[in-house]
Amino acid sequence: MANLYKQQMSNFKVEGNIVDITNRNIFFGEVEVEDGKITAITKIAEAKDEIPFILPGFIDSHVHIESSMLIPSEFARLAVTHGTVATISDPHEIANVCGMAGVEFMIENGNTVPFKFNFGAPSCVPATIFETAGAELNPDDVRALLERPEIKYLSEMMNFPGVLHQDEEVLRKIASAHELGKPVDGHAPGLRGDAVQQYIDAGISTDHECFTAEEALDKLQRGMKILIREGSAAKNFEALIDLLNDWPEMMMFCSDDKHPDSLVESHINALCSRAVAKGIDLFNVLQAACINPILHYKLDVGALRVGDAADFILAEDLVNFKIRQTYINGILLAENRQVQGNWVKHFNDQEAVNQFGCSFKTESDFTFPFTGQDEILAIEALDGQLITNKLSAKPKVFNDQIVSDVENDILKMVVVNRYHDAPIAIAFVKNFGLKRGAIASSVAHDSHNIIAVGVNDQSICEAVNLIIKEKGGVVALDGIKEEVLALPVAGLMSNHNGYQVAECYTAIDKFAKDLGSTLQAPFMTLSFMALLVIPRLKLSDKGLFDGDEFRLLVY
Repeated sequence: MANLYKQQMSNFKVEGNIVDITNRNIFFGEVEVEDGKITAITKIAEAKDEIPFILPGFIDSHVHIESSMLIPSEFARLAVTHGTVATISDPHEIANVCGMAGVEFMIENGNTVPFKFNFGAPSCVPATIFETAGAELNPDDVRALLERPEIKYLSEMMNFPGVLHQDEEVLRKIASAHELGKPVDGHAPGLRGDAVQQYIDAGISTDHECFTAEEALDKLQRGMKILIREGSAAKNFEALIDLLNDWPEMMMFCSDDKHPDSLVESHINALCSRAVAKGIDLFNVLQAACINPILHYKLDVGALRVGDAADFILAEDLVNFKIRQTYINGILLAENRQVQGNWVKHFNDQEAVNQFGCSFKTESDFTFPFTGQDEILAIEALDGQLITNKLSAKPKVFNDQIVSDVENDILKMVVVNRYHDAPIAIAFVKNFGLKRGAIASSVAHDSHNIIAVGVNDQSICEAVNLIIKEKGGVVALDGIKEEVLALPVAGLMSNHNGYQVAECYTAIDKFAKDLGSTLQAPFMTLSFMALLVIPRLKLSDKGLFDGDEFRLLVY
């Protein structure tokens, strides 16, 4: 489908220090643009001081737009101010809620703006058989998506056990991508040696889930491309960045999941700045940020060459990467951190898609009977990581019920099926640090049921019911005050202005920390406590899940 955004393209010239990434050269020159294309690049002199630098726009090589809590058009409004011109976008989150209709919504909304979204076909909907999602995409559905020109790749194959055990449906999805000449993204946290070789041999070409440099190097040496990820919760920049000096053509930058307040502050430009500050070769950094995604995914995104689309940026320097201007198809979309023109249209509330079928809960629904056990299993949340640890803890008992142990930070956590009424899954979690109240969210990867953690059943129940009332959102409360950010689009995204959403999210994030949480991103961390495909211990709406053994636990 052609981009629906229309604007008169002008012919113009831009002067500055031109950054030729391919030839690893910088010179003062002129870029000439006609009808959205670069028609000439002329060298005038050697590079000059105090002149803007002209370089290709940045590309986020793996992101779930939904995790910004913004619809695609609003994500674009924020991203272009940081020099981002394109994303490799996995609509996996909304697909788990609304199926094909959700993917269609993302494509259609993305098409209303000039930003270059490149969507994938979600490979794992639902992500596992151990949770309840709102939809299913079978191999025929996946192939139908892959046949569409705007679908550029098969999204992350999280079911790595299915690959290793040669699950027929998994292999059919991968085969469809290969037959149609589209790459397959990977998701293989901790997979090493012969197992990762088998995964790569299945035709899976990338991974963004490496925890350590040793793991990433193992995969790089086997021919897999590695993404350096720095999102709102999951971060591996520090662990992996030194590899970029030796593997510049095999690495890319991504955010994966980025909340709106974080997106207001920076995007891929911040990774470039941090990498340069660490002494990584400038051209290697820009190769990863601007060029490698174009080559790997065969994108229609300009790389600052004659004949390319005029997708480029003007930066004040190549140290801080403060962006002066962002052009896409020759149109100036942002200047000095301000969007230019009215290219983001008002969202029609009637266009929202969603699925919410559960009824309001009562406090008694959240009780956990004490049966005499000396120990309980607890999930240890790790700040800045998706992976968790498995702990044993002494239960705190009151009135024959196991309750939150605020003093020892072992809090009750629940997952409530949002699609229909069902028994509530209950477990215990460490490191959220709440001293009062509760926080809850309908953003709970990957099936996006309601997840909540709190100091008592009353607070948890109130938080869950606020989510149900809004048909999606994030909530923090303490019995006196409550903060709610409604997410009416699939229970994942707001339909409001991105800057307003970021402001609201900043307030609710601060309130969660005022309640006692010491996590950098409490809601982002909470959203991953139900992500079963990341070890070690997680909670789905069906119960406690062992990610190492890939099975539900009898608890």
